[in-house]
Parts: sequence; C-alpha cells; structure tokens
Amino acid sequence: MSNEIVKYLDELFPDAKCELEYSKDYELLIAIMLSAQTKDERVNKVTRILNKKYPSLEKLANADLEDVKSIIKPLGNYNKKAFNVINIAKSLLNYDKIPNDRTFIESLPGVGHKTANVFLAMIYHEPCFAVDTHVTRVSKRLKISKEKDDVKIIEKKLMKYFKDYDIERLHHQLVLFGRYHCKAIKPNCDNCKLKNICKK
Repeated sequence: MSNEIVKYLDELFPDAKCELEYSKDYELLIAIMLSAQTKDERVNKVTRILNKKYPSLEKLANADLEDVKSIIKPLGNYNKKAFNVINIAKSLLNYDKIPNDRTFIESLPGVGHKTANVFLAMIYHEPCFAVDTHVTRVSKRLKISKEKDDVKIIEKKLMKYFKDYDIERLHHQLVLFGRYHCKAIKPNCDNCKLKNICKK
C-alpha cells in the first residue's frame, strides 16, 4: 500500500519542495514560523519586503518592532509574530549557522516541534514529517492514522509507514497533495489514483 502511495506522489510531484522563499537559514526558519495558519504565498510576499529592508541578522535584531509589525501585518497574529522575528534574530547573533540541534531550535521564540521538523528536514536533511493540517487530513483519509490521533501520533505512524522511503521528499509531497489535490473542501477525488484506499 505504501508503495502505491509513493508511486502516485512521485508521479504528481516529481520535484516536490517547500514553497517558502529564502536565501539564508535564518530566513527559512523565520518564514516557517510566520507560515503558521497562513498560506506560503502570502508569507513570501511579506518576507521579500522584510528581508530586503533588514538583510542581515544584525539589522533584523535591531529592527523597530512597530515597523516589523507593519510589514507582517497581512499574515495575522502579527503582534506576536513580529516579536518572535526580532527575538529569533537576537538569539542567533552569535551563530554563523543555526545548529543541527532540535532542543536549541525549539527554544527559539515561536518555534515549536512542527517548525523545527520542517527546518531540520530542509537544512540538514533529517528524516522528519512536519504534520500540518494538510498532512493530517491526507494521513487520515488514506487510513495511515485514525481520526482521534493527534499530530505527534500521526508523525510516528507516518515515520513507521514510510520507513523505507525518502521521508524529506515525502513530507513535501504530502503537503502539496493535501494543498492542491486532497483538499479539505472539494477534493479532486474523481481523478485520484488513491481513491480505492481513501476513506473519503
């Protein structure tokens, strides 16, 4: 069953990757943090402005809070997120590169388990599933997890179910599959090759 899913995802998304834009590791971490409850496309519009105005950690760490709020206001929850942006930058000033250290990464303002998973997978190619709303929905519909399962249980089940495959690649594929095909409303079931195993 897992092979059937992987084969179809490879067919749909042969070059799957994160849709967030970044050129530095801290820019990615901040973009992931900002993407909570927000579409990547909207985050990219904001971070283009933010990174152009504050092109270094030093400048971002010393940025005016109200200015950062005004830049990221379109994302929602901007008061807290602006505080997190500046304080992530301050926390990273003494580092040339963000360490491959989950405990450290999750200690940064606004950075939780899911954000750390995305970052570690992309920058350090660690085998991590970041279970967002799309991955949650797809895993339940494909009967990999149960309706009552929380995100950490779903993550464990996905890791076990796909243990013989490229986890980093699959994570991006499942996100894109949930975002563009197996949508919450009006999923593209008629053309889906996995409908024989789908609960929906």
